[in-house]
Amino acid sequence: MTELEKGPLGLRRGRGARERIIGASRQLFRDQGINSTGLDQLCAVAQVSKRTFYQHFASKDELIAEHLRRFDPDVLPEVFDRTDLTPRERLLTVFDIHAPLCPFIAAAVEINDPAHPARVHARDYKTAFAARLTDTAREAGATNPEQLGEQLALLLDGASARTRVLDSDTFATAAAIAVVLIDNALPVAAEPPAAAPKPPTKTGRRAKSHAVAGVR
Repeated sequence: MTELEKGPLGLRRGRGARERIIGASRQLFRDQGINSTGLDQLCAVAQVSKRTFYQHFASKDELIAEHLRRFDPDVLPEVFDRTDLTPRERLLTVFDIHAPLCPFIAAAVEINDPAHPARVHARDYKTAFAARLTDTAREAGATNPEQLGEQLALLLDGASARTRVLDSDTFATAAAIAVVLIDNALPVAAEPPAAAPKPPTKTGRRAKSHAVAGVR
């Protein structure tokens, strides 16, 4: 059974019951899935009673939604808020963050009800993520930032799912595709026209004539 970290003599560390429950859900939902995790097991791993669980969460559904909210509340600020990277570099850096399977996709696959609070939050998150990609694409000067944002969002989700199915990393391939999409979406800087050759000056022609005459 998965266990949370304990302190000396097996005593739980100083986290509150709510945080232990959320920590247990993160471990169990990741390792064995949402539907395969029962409330009894979750309470045992979190070392709380069911009564304590219901003091913090009205239902397992509410816990699932909170579990997702904790993953990335600010939508990847460690990438999108970086000031040491150009907008184009930030768009590509997104593909450096690898995960076994996006937790929002995993939740949407396991939960059938589109009105479930976790499904609603997953949908809101994916919309917000695409919006951040779009804003960054606009900052990079993309001619159609909305389209590029949606393309990159779809590419990321596809790489996440394919990596899980194949059990091998596909993000490098996705990043290579992203380079093509991004560069095609950015306007090409106009190159200055090639300078026309200057006609020889009279002085130049006279000098050349004298030089030829001297050879003769």
